[in-house]
Amino acid sequence: MKETKPVKLNAQQHQQHENGHFSPFKFAKLLDPEASWDKDQLGDVLHWIRQVVGLLCGLLWGAIPVVGGIWIFVFLVISTSIIYGYYAMILKVDEEEFGGHATLLQEGLFASITLFLLAWVLVYSLAHF
Repeated sequence: MKETKPVKLNAQQHQQHENGHFSPFKFAKLLDPEASWDKDQLGDVLHWIRQVVGLLCGLLWGAIPVVGGIWIFVFLVISTSIIYGYYAMILKVDEEEFGGHATLLQEGLFASITLFLLAWVLVYSLAHF
């Protein structure tokens, strides 16, 4: 029979092993300019921030009620400003490491427009008709 060597676990691996799953994403990293980000992590965070902004703006626009195409443009300006402010001013990442401004500003854009329009039309239709 083969003998297996005991595996040494560091403290984090031991905690993960005891819990039966990996440790959750640390939310403190979201506001830490010193944190290191890889392209996928930053892309995911920007994507989900944009989705939340899209949902909130859609719910707000539908509840107020506003109509007209100008409000789609207003949403795009608000969403893009929040994303730019987050990665440039809060995280202070070098955008060239992640593909430039266009890549970062485009992350999650089309999905958030869809969610925004869906929430806007749904709330507007249900609340005002």
